[in-house]
Amino acid sequence: MSAKPFWEAKSLDAMTDAEWESLCDGCGQCCLHKLVNDETADVFYTRVACQLLDDESGRCKRYATRLEEVEDCLDVRSMNAAELAWMPRSCAYRRLAEGKSLPRWHPLITGDPQSTAHARMAVAGRTISETMADLDQLEAEIIEWVDI
Repeated sequence: MSAKPFWEAKSLDAMTDAEWESLCDGCGQCCLHKLVNDETADVFYTRVACQLLDDESGRCKRYATRLEEVEDCLDVRSMNAAELAWMPRSCAYRRLAEGKSLPRWHPLITGDPQSTAHARMAVAGRTISETMADLDQLEAEIIEWVDI
């Protein structure tokens, strides 16, 4: 009988830093600008990405220092279950906080670091940098391909 994988055996709080980081599938969806409807609290994702997101790879250019460099960068590790609820439905952190399993295309399941891109869940190649966007017109950049 084989042991359960760590993401099934441990709570998010009990995971090591390495385990925590490995849960990230690298989709980059958390790096997109979001709009919130003040009346309904609905969250809308835009194709406008943080200036540190590399559009080709879909990865942060300066991951280790991102929290110091970008004032509103998400520190997912410090988020509670309610805050994780507005992350994409595919987000491993959100799914585990909700008692769900990892999606079948997740790199920890497939063993393939490119499986997120193969499943068309990655933002790579589909964003524009906030440095090139009109941040006063974010409504025009709302996308439908992030499932929240």
